[in-house]
Amino acid sequence: MQKELHLRLKPAEAANEAMIRSVIAEQSGTDPNLITGFYRIKQSIDARNKTQVWVNLSVMAFINEPFTERHYEKINFQQVHQAHQRVLIIGAGPAGLFAALQLIEKGIKPIILERGKDIRSRRRDLAILNKEGIVNPESNYCFGEGGAGTYSDGKLYTRSSKRGDINRILQILYQFGADERILFEAHPHIGTNKLPQIITSIREQILACGGEFYFEQKVVDLVINKESLSAVITADGTRFTGDALILATGHSARDIFFLLAEKKLQIEAKPFALGVRIEHPQSLIDQIQYHCPVRDSALPPASYGLVEQVQERGVFSFCMCPGGIIAPAATSPGELVVNGWSPSKRNNPFANSGMVVQTELSDAYMYLNQQQKIAGFRKYDEKDPLLLMHFQQSVEKIAFAAGGGLFQAPAQRMTDFCNNKLSADLPECSYLPGVTSSDLRAVLPKFIRERLQKGFQAFGKNMRGYYTNEAIVVATESRTSSPVRIPRDPEKLTHPQVNNLYPCGEGAGYAGGIISAAMDGERVANCIIQKGG
Repeated sequence: MQKELHLRLKPAEAANEAMIRSVIAEQSGTDPNLITGFYRIKQSIDARNKTQVWVNLSVMAFINEPFTERHYEKINFQQVHQAHQRVLIIGAGPAGLFAALQLIEKGIKPIILERGKDIRSRRRDLAILNKEGIVNPESNYCFGEGGAGTYSDGKLYTRSSKRGDINRILQILYQFGADERILFEAHPHIGTNKLPQIITSIREQILACGGEFYFEQKVVDLVINKESLSAVITADGTRFTGDALILATGHSARDIFFLLAEKKLQIEAKPFALGVRIEHPQSLIDQIQYHCPVRDSALPPASYGLVEQVQERGVFSFCMCPGGIIAPAATSPGELVVNGWSPSKRNNPFANSGMVVQTELSDAYMYLNQQQKIAGFRKYDEKDPLLLMHFQQSVEKIAFAAGGGLFQAPAQRMTDFCNNKLSADLPECSYLPGVTSSDLRAVLPKFIRERLQKGFQAFGKNMRGYYTNEAIVVATESRTSSPVRIPRDPEKLTHPQVNNLYPCGEGAGYAGGIISAAMDGERVANCIIQKGG
């Protein structure tokens, strides 16, 4: 007999296979010797009780019958070397890669053009950025094989369940080498140290099936004839043709937004969130969340999710990284962007999270034109579809100048930041290029800074100990999502002016993270498949 059971266990019990078998036998009223095995279906941590942290575990138990491992459907990909239908994919992030896999599964040849480098070469450029403060505009934390997610954590949690089949995406990642835990944990996570090999395996599968993959091929022009795209041209003059184009360039490809505007193709300003990275000692977050002086070794490093309405605007945590590191995520010289990531074990001594404020078009318009009066910048049009992108870029440039160059980041202790006090010194921080004590009033727009200050104080009331000068505020977290949306037909998913151009993923404004981007890639690929049939 097979029986699904829902168990509530202490952390040490949930980590002990023999103890789980014992609880299964007790709950099912069965002789322990008749439990032949079990597998985990879902697992989550419940830390709401201040005296005991619990693990909620759903299992499939095998009672008095042979145990069989959980079955996962493996996808068989077709050979597309001679396929008559060819689809260009611009960008090798999760949207582009999963679109390519879906096309191959249905017998269509994908041709992937990636402006950045392969995983291994990209890693060298990141090392130079961290150690020497030199950014390669085509190979950095945002650009290169695997996209922005490859070297910024590999968190797989998403609320976008209506956009596609989350379990299918997780199973594909498992098929290409991810740990089985991503299939049952409530907040699955791969880790920056393991995700690169998975991305490499996906590329190898695409090539083995006959797909094509080209690195360091930055698209600089689109050839459009009679409302149809016939080719793209890359920086070295190479011309690539296909029956359709999936534009999956990510949230930081500003040159693509400029290109679309130059071609007079519709784009729209899209509200996004901007703020800072906040970093605490991981031990402090563990104490707060698990209600104990020292974290149980059977528990993972604690995380948190915070949100507060401040002056009719959301202030919220973003991309929280337990046991993580703050990283420089700029894509151009003279601009400062910070992001966070964690290794698979999440075993670094710090916990960091983006803490951001929702930004609207009116905010950007007022801020930019105030800057124009102060510094002589050009005047901006409120109807400019790139207005929020210009706002994002302006804040990043100011942050870079405040940091003193070489991608050092301006920072303050948390309570100093809230009291508008320059920090006399700064706590140890994981940010490798280094931090410099700065008054962030000179860096962050007032409407963001004041909301963050009130938000931190409110969070401290809900999470006792969170509001502390042991925490450091690091500017600026500005690449939370795309500041531009590329419109598309809600059913056909094509651009309204180009019948075979498919805006896709985060850069087009239709996703926010690895899983939602992958699902959007599959969704777009399915539209192409149906149209081709």
